[in-house]
Amino acid sequence: MSIEIKTEIAGVVFEILVEQGARVSAGETILVIESMKMEIPVDSTGEGVLAELCVSAGDVIAVGQVLARIKE
Repeated sequence: MSIEIKTEIAGVVFEILVEQGARVSAGETILVIESMKMEIPVDSTGEGVLAELCVSAGDVIAVGQVLARIKE
């Protein structure tokens, strides 16, 4: 089973903190979005392996866009 991490805000991917293939815990910050001059952390909603990063640093993202998938 996999978990999709989606954004609730539009902005730009400011920084990616976890590499694809790394193990993540629930609540761990995966990446940071910059929106309206604020840095907003995006946390994992579950525990597992970061199976896919769907964005890169600098990408412009829309509300509801899938940012990453975690395989439990």
